[in-house]
Amino acid sequence: MKINKKKKVLILGSGALKIGEAGEFDYSGTQAIKALKEEGFYTILINPNIATVQTSKEISDKIYFLPLTSFFIKKVIDKEKPKGILLSFGGQTALNCGIQLFKEGILERKKIKVLGTSIESIIQSEDRELFRRNLNRMNIKTTKSFVVNSVDHAISYALQIGFPIIIRSAYTLGGLGSGFAKNIHDLKKIVNKAFSYSSQVVIEEYLEGWKEIEYEIVRDQYDNCIAICNMENFDPIGIHTGESIVVAPSQTLTNSEYYKLRELSFHIARDLKIVGECNVQFALDPKSEDYRVIEVNARLSRSSALASKATGYPLAFVSAKLSIGYGLNELKNSVTKTTYAFFEPALDYIVCKIPRWDLKKFYGVSNRIGSSMKSVGEVMAIGGSFEEALQKGIRMLDIGMLGFINNTKNKKKIESIHLLKHLLEKPTDQRIMYLEEALEKGISIKEIHLLTKIDLWFLYQLDNIFQTKKDLLFYDDWLNIPDELFIKAKKEGFSDRQIASLFFDEKKNESIYAIEKKIRKYRKQKNILPFVRQIDTLAAEYPAHTNYLYLTYHAVQHDIIYEKDGKSVVTLGSGVYRIGSSVEFDWCCVNALNTIKKESYRSIMINYNPETVSTDFDVCDRLYFEELTLERVLDILDLEEPKGTIVSMGGQIPNNLVVKLHENKVPILGTSPSSIDKVENRYKFSKAMDDLDIGQPKWKELSDYNSIYRFVEEVDYPILVRPSYVLSGADMSVISNHEELEIYLKNKVSISPEHPLVITEFIKNAKEIELDAISKDGNILYYAISEHVEFAGVHSGDATLVYPPQNIYLSTLKEILRISKIISKHFNITGPFNIQFLSKENVVKVIECNLRASRSFPFVSKVSHFNMIELATQVLLGRKKNKKEPDFFTTNFLGVKASQFSFSRLQNADPILSVDMTSTGEVGCLGHTFNEAILKAMISVGYTIPKKNILISGGPISSKLDILNVCKLLHEKKYILFSTEGTNNFLSNNGIPSIRVNWPDIKKDQNVIDLIKQRKFDLIINIPKNLSKSELDNDYEIRRSAVDFNIPLLTNTRLAKAFIQAFCNLSMDELPITSLDEYI
Repeated sequence: MKINKKKKVLILGSGALKIGEAGEFDYSGTQAIKALKEEGFYTILINPNIATVQTSKEISDKIYFLPLTSFFIKKVIDKEKPKGILLSFGGQTALNCGIQLFKEGILERKKIKVLGTSIESIIQSEDRELFRRNLNRMNIKTTKSFVVNSVDHAISYALQIGFPIIIRSAYTLGGLGSGFAKNIHDLKKIVNKAFSYSSQVVIEEYLEGWKEIEYEIVRDQYDNCIAICNMENFDPIGIHTGESIVVAPSQTLTNSEYYKLRELSFHIARDLKIVGECNVQFALDPKSEDYRVIEVNARLSRSSALASKATGYPLAFVSAKLSIGYGLNELKNSVTKTTYAFFEPALDYIVCKIPRWDLKKFYGVSNRIGSSMKSVGEVMAIGGSFEEALQKGIRMLDIGMLGFINNTKNKKKIESIHLLKHLLEKPTDQRIMYLEEALEKGISIKEIHLLTKIDLWFLYQLDNIFQTKKDLLFYDDWLNIPDELFIKAKKEGFSDRQIASLFFDEKKNESIYAIEKKIRKYRKQKNILPFVRQIDTLAAEYPAHTNYLYLTYHAVQHDIIYEKDGKSVVTLGSGVYRIGSSVEFDWCCVNALNTIKKESYRSIMINYNPETVSTDFDVCDRLYFEELTLERVLDILDLEEPKGTIVSMGGQIPNNLVVKLHENKVPILGTSPSSIDKVENRYKFSKAMDDLDIGQPKWKELSDYNSIYRFVEEVDYPILVRPSYVLSGADMSVISNHEELEIYLKNKVSISPEHPLVITEFIKNAKEIELDAISKDGNILYYAISEHVEFAGVHSGDATLVYPPQNIYLSTLKEILRISKIISKHFNITGPFNIQFLSKENVVKVIECNLRASRSFPFVSKVSHFNMIELATQVLLGRKKNKKEPDFFTTNFLGVKASQFSFSRLQNADPILSVDMTSTGEVGCLGHTFNEAILKAMISVGYTIPKKNILISGGPISSKLDILNVCKLLHEKKYILFSTEGTNNFLSNNGIPSIRVNWPDIKKDQNVIDLIKQRKFDLIINIPKNLSKSELDNDYEIRRSAVDFNIPLLTNTRLAKAFIQAFCNLSMDELPITSLDEYI
């Protein structure tokens, strides 16, 4: 029976993107809200992630940018009085909130119905002990495991099971708090850490070498069950599924194994009374049909998003409809429009998911992969064979790899066979490269299998690619390759550039790009072209037309007919999520697609990220789940012949293609490619600023030591040092003195004209300010100016942003606008752009300009109630638009954007803010005062208001002076302050009592690390003296222990001051519960 319509339903989002809980929940939540609205429900969304599509006013009826804690959810419930609540579409965050509301009796008291799977069933799947008992009752095998409540219990049970064992935390996501223990020492360390994230810890047998298989199951309230997709991990048990390459459908299971696990999945879904979707994970013995159930997720998950995109089955949409009472046989398949949802999708292609890591951005972190997630994004490639899908997927990672083979620029050759075998046995984020290296060195497939436990079938497919490379190299010139071999290579996923690289000779005066262009021309002449296939969920068994497309060489004709009427507009997506490019660019792409449709053009999207809304079935007129490489984009544009291509919405990947697309006569909508090139090139942009008499910090690109020392003498310390051409601050350092510079230069492999360093003067205590704007023909139509809370030195992607600005002189704002108008006019900008400024003592300098949408566009658009991307897209399409003045001088509210960090996932990483970006997500909260907005934002990214004890390690004297007044405030508010030696003396000299604690290396009473382990502190403030390695190492143990024992940590004085002033001047009960539409 369906529940009454026209009722209010509360949806809980997942909050900021973090490792283990990322953009997939924007996709699933957006689909769920659309499904409910289609049925006439009034939707109320709580999600502080301001960059998401689901928090757009055209998606939800009511949006609350509030922390996802029971305190705030209860307040919204009291205000809105919803009749139903959806918990399955916001990841572990939403599920844990729902369980807490249930345990506190809120749902029962307020008569709120949990839509879909019941709370009791969710608890049965989340509580490890209940889950194990339940499955044992059904005679379904689970791993031998014990729930433990102390370290001593853990040791006792571990000895019963036998080492090695795996440790897991209940009610967590992405393997948080998990790990492998080979001995008692490892066990103690991991269990202690696990208890910081969950009150329930499980130790279980480690099924080394077993396969990991997943099933996505949908069940309705009438007990109808279907398997949407089954997936197989390329890597064996022991590597988290989020860290593994995953293939759909499974490739190495027998028919008997497939159906056995499918039936077990149905049995579990029925027993748990799942209504909607669940994910069942199995371990399967490769030597028999023995199995174990690892876990069940009674909600939409990362795997659900992959399964939905892999099959074309709208899982989240269907699950939301089932949650309000529909049966599977009552729902139309919204992709095909001709069949019903009560069917199991059929796949006539292979899908490959590959994770992306950004571990080099984190000082101290190991690149080993295992039971806990470290990856920050993933790609999904579709091919007619495993080889084709895998090679496409590797290129999609956007880490410079050409495919499985010939990646000489991306890897250091490993001379030692012994070391290579060790690296195969102990997997790292470079695993796929080492597999190619092993084949190159002649290690047999069987030995690789013994070392890695990867199934032989997968290894033989990799060997196929390797053997084809050898076949290609038999010929001394690519022109001599027979057509049959050329086609075979293309079917195995070889790109034109990859083939070109095989025949590149440094001695000849011809670049790889030049060879690639010739290969493309030759291929087109020979009619060696990919064909467009549609994903219709039916493997073409029934006639159906869909807009969900991919290209393959395993086809003989196109599945669709092209209009070629110039009424299509292609938007290039943002590709894989990584640190520096995430859901904010997907928001930009989706809004661009919506505007293109409104303006009566066909909207075409090219993207390959399964976590995104832009790769959803109903967002555009045609979706190409494809690579964002020059070759593939040109293949699609040749077929589409669009009016133009938009490159300014998807971040850096589309921007990097602009010049080469222009060379290939592709019409680019908006700012000219030559202007984009001038701004992207540091020399050209700097010269333009000099010509325009616009100030900028002094800098030079230098390639020898003497030049470096001479320039440093000229500008003085501190300086900013970075390799030429970096993104998101990769490998940048602030150097404070000669000794640090010596250490930095010593650690650099080489400095040469080919590998120069960029040295920039670093302006201390400068305010960083950003301008986001839209121009047409060089004239600014609309702009938004925001300020950073932190001084310059914290990457703009990690900084806390305030809009409208609260602490900038009017004369500074006028100067920023004056400079921006000059830059816009000079480069004749049409479309979105972003400029970053430094301001000190009212002197304004430009530090960066991007002729594309920036990561702050969703934030400023939502706070200002003005969709800047809609205006930008209209301008790109040639529409005449009038200038609009922003009203931030008269508004009575503001927004604060705070960054989410995932250091708890990254063992040994130093949780310090610096010029290198490390945040994985963001939130944005609104308030009528700065204190209100920042307090909500900080709580939204995991901070809590301290109850009693605060540890302060104040850093240099300038920092200590900076936080003196807030230390006085904390003392006045009756907080007990603890401090390290220097800070203790400073506070005492200023009349503020504090309890002295000893440094980590002083093994006496009141040792700071012992106190952290005992969880004596509610907040830790640790300010490094500078960003030199020696200083960072000094305080590292304190910072790292804070993260490992889940204690809130602040490492920036200005942010610490802002947070302390907020929670000392505002109580939680004083925070108003206000929806986005109420801020006017």
